[in-house]
Amino acid sequence: MTQGHAWRVLLGSAGALGLMAGAALAQDCPIKIGALAPLSAPGTVVGGEAMRDAMMIAEADINAAGGVLGCDIEVVIGDSEGLPERAVAVMERLITQDGVVAVGGGYHSSVGVASKDVADARGIPVVFAETWNDTITGDKQKYIFRIAPLSSWASATIWQFALTLPGIEKVAILTENTDYGIPASEETARGLATGDVESVIFSVDIGTQDYAGIVQRIIAEDPDMIITLVTGEAAYNFTQQAADAGIGPLDIPFVTGQDALESGAYWTNVPDGQYAFVQRIGVPESEFTDKGRAFAAAYKEMTGKSDVESYAMEAYDSIAILVQAIAEAGSTDGDAIVAALENIEHEGTLGTIYFPYGSAKDPSEDGRGDEWWHQWPDPALTMIQYQEEGQSSTDAAIVFPDAYKTAEPVLVNE
Repeated sequence: MTQGHAWRVLLGSAGALGLMAGAALAQDCPIKIGALAPLSAPGTVVGGEAMRDAMMIAEADINAAGGVLGCDIEVVIGDSEGLPERAVAVMERLITQDGVVAVGGGYHSSVGVASKDVADARGIPVVFAETWNDTITGDKQKYIFRIAPLSSWASATIWQFALTLPGIEKVAILTENTDYGIPASEETARGLATGDVESVIFSVDIGTQDYAGIVQRIIAEDPDMIITLVTGEAAYNFTQQAADAGIGPLDIPFVTGQDALESGAYWTNVPDGQYAFVQRIGVPESEFTDKGRAFAAAYKEMTGKSDVESYAMEAYDSIAILVQAIAEAGSTDGDAIVAALENIEHEGTLGTIYFPYGSAKDPSEDGRGDEWWHQWPDPALTMIQYQEEGQSSTDAAIVFPDAYKTAEPVLVNE
């Protein structure tokens, strides 16, 4: 399948992104949509590049279907570097200099926490793709939406899985000192404690490369399992350095960072990474929607990868849902886009995306916490395991939860 053909399949004969060519209002063309992605260290470059590629496919798909409001769109991507102060500056530039009408993307929680206030104050709608910290939607800002899972949900998947494994009495948690890592490690530790499992947390700065000292401290704790809550290339480095010291995935149950979903980069950087567990957002590829399968084909053809990472799919959907909202609003006005998003049903690569809580219905009406505000409630969360050396994440065994399970976990310490 050629790249162009893959994109045409994704669009479909009726323009599957939906209502892309609504009646044009007085409008400057192209319509600019901003996006955040970490494309430089210390940010997660491998994740940022995946998101960038996915958002470029979204731009091409939308324009091939006729654009929106009579205009093409232009996705303007700002490099957040994974740093909160940089994210604030990039968001300001996207809005005040580049003239974007909405913003998608976003990988690091710290980026979302820092930049959302800028967008909300200026009335610019944001659909965050991959920022997990609960507070991003938890302060109920009018213009802020999210399609990634809440951090508390994601952490629960990991600790609940750990409690299903035999012989786990003590867990070492490596985390980064960020708005993702700190709450995620605390939530994971609390969850493990419900099963009488002890945990010890080791914290590092984002982008740390040398883990020799941390590895020795972990060895001294003699854990039964290791959970890695650091992002990007740092997780590769820690996992292989732990393996070199005899406490890697070949030695004890080991959850590595989700950037291992880009299996080509993972196996290059972590040759001793067999039997590692990885958290994945979304259903397995065998259960993708038609749009998900078409996007996966286009993405693999564009990038040459054998996998399609969940954060790439989130990035694509964050742009596509904003464009559908602009079309349904018939306007690029921020308030009109928010009203459309609060009532939207978007058939995305990850499934049907909607936001049940917002100005018309507060989460408290259903006994939900404030973090459910403008939050997609249905992202699937699974744990996979690389049970063969060099395996693609697409082909890896799903070991948790039972609803998606394809194989039992291989426990190397039995």
